[in-house]
Amino acid sequence: MPAMADSGYNRKFLVLIDDSAECDRAVTFAAHRVKRTGGTLVLLTAIDSSDFDQFLGVGETMRAEARQEAERNLDARIARIDRIGQVRVETVIREGRPEEAIEQLIAEDKSIGILVLAASTADKGVGPLVSYFAAHNRLHIMVAIVPGAMTDEEIVAAA
Repeated sequence: MPAMADSGYNRKFLVLIDDSAECDRAVTFAAHRVKRTGGTLVLLTAIDSSDFDQFLGVGETMRAEARQEAERNLDARIARIDRIGQVRVETVIREGRPEEAIEQLIAEDKSIGILVLAASTADKGVGPLVSYFAAHNRLHIMVAIVPGAMTDEEIVAAA
């Protein structure tokens, strides 16, 4: 087993947190990679707020509920990462489309070196984020894509 990387290493791996199975595979890969090589795992949740302002009087309630759901999603992933152990985690919650939130955060945090996504196993394609960043990648960082068919054991071995 390789030794843990220098604790001063500051490369960050970014994973978008949502309620998809793809998200769990991306978190598994990124967490095990950070544990093995050092660095930090950044968990980003994007809250789509486009509908909040259309409903007079309930927009703030909708925003608060969406934030609570985002925090629950983050807490569930953090609990999973805690079971892996020795993984430094940062969390970020942003409003907006996921693609825009990812691009914005990467532009702001120059320590982010790798965006980790996972491909869908659905018949309709690899998934919207993988499609977007494969076709419109204006990022100046690496994008790692975890194949949808990989098991947790295979992901851990590859990390």
